[in-house]
Amino acid sequence: MATAFLADPIAKEHVVPNGHPERPRRWDAAVRGLGGAPLTEAAPREATEEELLLCHTASYLETAARDVRAGRATLSTGDTDIGPRSWEVALRAVGTCLTGVDLVMEGRAENAFCIVRPPGHHATSDRGMGFCLFNNIAIAARYARRKYGVDRVLIADWDVHHGNGTQDIFYADPSVYFFSTHQSPWYPGTGDARERGEDTGYQTTLNCPLPAGSGRDEILGAFQKKLLPEMESYRPDLILISAGFDSRNGDPLGRFLLSDADFAELTTLLREAADKYSKGRVVSVLEGGYSLAGLSLAVAAHTKALRAGTL
Repeated sequence: MATAFLADPIAKEHVVPNGHPERPRRWDAAVRGLGGAPLTEAAPREATEEELLLCHTASYLETAARDVRAGRATLSTGDTDIGPRSWEVALRAVGTCLTGVDLVMEGRAENAFCIVRPPGHHATSDRGMGFCLFNNIAIAARYARRKYGVDRVLIADWDVHHGNGTQDIFYADPSVYFFSTHQSPWYPGTGDARERGEDTGYQTTLNCPLPAGSGRDEILGAFQKKLLPEMESYRPDLILISAGFDSRNGDPLGRFLLSDADFAELTTLLREAADKYSKGRVVSVLEGGYSLAGLSLAVAAHTKALRAGTL
């Protein structure tokens, strides 16, 4: 088995205003980071309404679709810029992630990396925000549970921004453990260490807010000293990564100092956790990363570390 690389070119058709950091060239930069490794052959598909409803409300879906059809420049629910094809592109982004889950859960790949846009981890059940329309990784987690009977999923998010939407969706759901390192204070202003979940989901959310200037010692240290001990008892059946590379040194939207080697080390840590608990099953989903050169280099390090664990 090998690493699956999934990247649907329709991602470039999500066109937002000139100068916007979440621009189509991000897709090209991420694909360049694969270093010529072939993309996995998989028929592009849109997520179905039933799949979107695993995490989003029907009223939000109606609103978002109407906003795009009306030619709005921004979703009426928040601060997400949209273009004429954003609905279709976002459906295919989710579909790409679900295909990645299929490949890994069916044993056709040991792990997968999904190069998608728009990103997803800020989208809540009833609101798009922060460049995100649908929560790609959250839907992937619920899809794995529904289709494959996965009992426990870890979502590890190293984006410089807190994945508030992912946390919100699973805050009372113990079937998903959400772990996040993120800059604080920073957009969107959530992710306090005291936010641990609620009801039956209490203690299956773990936030590690860190100040600007944090790097390898703080972020890798949080994964090693806080996440790994939790996984000894949680023992996930599948690991999903919200792979935000805006935590890289020099990114224009963050003030973290991770290097490409640090992303490789974080990836190896999660891949080894998957070997221990999850039969090696990892699906990584692109979130942020807004320096084009930096994104390519970080993706190269991330995917090389993913491939190192495959047969």
